[in-house]
Amino acid sequence: MAHKTDIEIARAACKKPIRDIGASLGIPEAHLVPYGHDKAKISADFIRSLGDRPNGKLILVTAVNPTPAGEGKTTTTVGLGDGLNRIGKRAAICIREASLGPCFGVKGGAAGGGFAQVVPMEEMNLHFTGDFHAITAAHNLLAAMIDNHIYWGNALEIDQRRVVWRRVMDMNDRALRDMVTSLGGVANGFPRQTGFDITVASEVMAILCLARDLDDLQRRLGDIIVGYTRDRAPVFCRDIKADGAMTVLLKEAMQPNLVQTLEHTPAFVHGGPFANIAHGCNSVVATTTALKLADYVVTEAGFGADLGAEKFMNIKCRKAGLAPAVVVIVATVRAMKMNGGVAKADLGAEDVAAVTAGCANLGRHIENMSGFGVPVVVAINHFATDTDAEIAALQAYVEHQESTAILCRHWEKGGAGAEDLARRVAEIADAGAADFTPLYPDDMPLFEKIETIAKRIYRADGVQAAPAIRDQLCAWEQAGHGNLPVCMAKTQYSFSTDPALRGAPTGFTVPLREVRLSAGAGFVVAICGEIMTMPGLPRVPAAETIGLNDLGQIEGLF
Repeated sequence: MAHKTDIEIARAACKKPIRDIGASLGIPEAHLVPYGHDKAKISADFIRSLGDRPNGKLILVTAVNPTPAGEGKTTTTVGLGDGLNRIGKRAAICIREASLGPCFGVKGGAAGGGFAQVVPMEEMNLHFTGDFHAITAAHNLLAAMIDNHIYWGNALEIDQRRVVWRRVMDMNDRALRDMVTSLGGVANGFPRQTGFDITVASEVMAILCLARDLDDLQRRLGDIIVGYTRDRAPVFCRDIKADGAMTVLLKEAMQPNLVQTLEHTPAFVHGGPFANIAHGCNSVVATTTALKLADYVVTEAGFGADLGAEKFMNIKCRKAGLAPAVVVIVATVRAMKMNGGVAKADLGAEDVAAVTAGCANLGRHIENMSGFGVPVVVAINHFATDTDAEIAALQAYVEHQESTAILCRHWEKGGAGAEDLARRVAEIADAGAADFTPLYPDDMPLFEKIETIAKRIYRADGVQAAPAIRDQLCAWEQAGHGNLPVCMAKTQYSFSTDPALRGAPTGFTVPLREVRLSAGAGFVVAICGEIMTMPGLPRVPAAETIGLNDLGQIEGLF
């Protein structure tokens, strides 16, 4: 008998009313803003009332570098949360919202899989509660107000050649990466070169995910640098007087969303910056709220540990004063075989040697995460084609790395398949052995921060950067931005900037193509290699197979 698809499993879920999920965390119904019967936002007033409560223990789920074989990081996050509740712990999970770009492009949904899912799955992967639309609108309102200011006399004397605020949309559209606006005559404004990024790369997205409350949100929005005058003086969002209206657009989006897993574990789903071009973590307000309401909070960071987890540690934890108690690295036998040189079409055949060879990728991630002073556990996300010998080889390798690899069957069995992982994670978290330390200090020069990540996390020999880029970083330091962390934008498929270099490559350098200052978010973006902040659709986009069936139900979505 064929397995049910993820969407079929989600559609058959027996969901509790969202007020019951809120009640399980002690959230009064009056402080839930419902979006239908199965999802709600949590009011800002209730969140403010939690300030004096102690925090639960924070558990980070990350993974090896992603492969076409699939790793299942979100699936493991959900399974672990369900597993913790099954063994009698009070647990919640925190994940990101899905972008429409990858849903209609190649990746599919972002709600987990099998019997370890968050529901309602269809709404989560589409419009959900409208947060991404609000972020897109706020971002583009600022863009419109910049061009309008220039059109009506340019009192701030903005140099049109130095407007750095691009537009965004939540879709993969390569045609918009580089373009000229305001063509067609005087009535349409002054032509200039610009472009679009995807919404998840927007600084407004990053700001919403790092802000603590509405006052902090508006302050950060005001700090956005939109361009420069002819004498290179920065022009801020508050100079354009857009920060107030942007805050109004984001008022509801700032409130975390509450949903549930298939097993009714509370799930905070809020914010969604990508980890290859942004900082890759759900919102600070969602995570800190969950920590006040649950004893264990399982969250994830996007893509592999070299991207999402590094940024979780160096950006999110640094900015929010958080510290993880345990790191769980998700690995699969299939991913190890691909890192060991096996083609996707050949993954069904047993190949212990390839598993062992591919474990070098996992080993580097274990070493990197341990370097932050946090205990590491490996979750082996089980696939039906895995053999006992391959699993044993993976576990033996991890044991030699002074860690533990636990076989997990949450995709097939839900929380029951992750109980062993849950017991081990809770045991480590309760022991309090973590001694979290970021990778670099605040006062390290910006270029040295970039080099530190490249050398210590990626194992690169160095960073290649044109003199103009180095000069720009020095200028930002002189302007008072030198204490900011850096957000690396690079391919997710490799430790290097070459997506074809799998495993644990060495002997490479990291080409630094561009740097961008996100003064409102509070970090510097370092764009490396050929990574794009506006993705394109693949040759055969997932959108081609998504539609409604005769019953009006969505088909083809994940």
